[in-house]
Amino acid sequence: MAAAQTLLEWASGVLFDFDGPVCRLFPRDSSRPLADELRRLVTAFGLDDVLTGDERTGKDPHLVLRAVHRAAARSAVRRRFAYVDFARLVGVLEATLTEGELAAVRVAWPTPDADAFIGSLADRGLSLAVVTNNSPSAVERYLGERGLEGRFKAIHGRTADPGLMKPHPDVVRRALAGLGLPPQDAVMIGDTPTDLEAALEAGVGFIGYGRNEAKRKLLRDAGAKVVLGAYAALIEGAGDRNASF
Repeated sequence: MAAAQTLLEWASGVLFDFDGPVCRLFPRDSSRPLADELRRLVTAFGLDDVLTGDERTGKDPHLVLRAVHRAAARSAVRRRFAYVDFARLVGVLEATLTEGELAAVRVAWPTPDADAFIGSLADRGLSLAVVTNNSPSAVERYLGERGLEGRFKAIHGRTADPGLMKPHPDVVRRALAGLGLPPQDAVMIGDTPTDLEAALEAGVGFIGYGRNEAKRKLLRDAGAKVVLGAYAALIEGAGDRNASF
């Protein structure tokens, strides 16, 4: 906890991943029907052969979108499926994913103490931004419903190019540019190894958040030096009352 406090003490800006550090957008594996719908669309385009492993059976719809985008970049795949309009398919998948994420906001679970933690950082004058692979419109809807929209200076999310999703550092670099901060003045809070990779590539500090030990171990195994399981002790006036940042 002391290491996290030190990072925040020296930061001018904090970049939050959304799904995990701010809320659970798809609690209780509720993302699986959306992943299945994306797979159905891929099959309808005659491309189910490009999906393997978790892309074919997993609960993460982002994996399906990434797989199709990655396949479209391979010349051998384009020759084999010359009849497929890959750009159109990626657009359909992205639109379907965005629609599903917007709907998920209604059932999202706020991460414990996240609202208060975000408020405490903003009240201390830190510049906050969201950096996410989710649709920015879904983030906007969630923050609006929680009364948090005024706490963040910007929301940077998924674009029309899935290749720029984390672990690519694009979204982190966009946030830094928007806040007018050099990398050394910012800290990112994320819950996956891809968040860590994006932060390291962009040169910003990283605080891992894991809601359970399995997720925290995954972050530590990926190389995260600072990993938290809760925000309470970081909120001004909570936990160690002598701590500050």
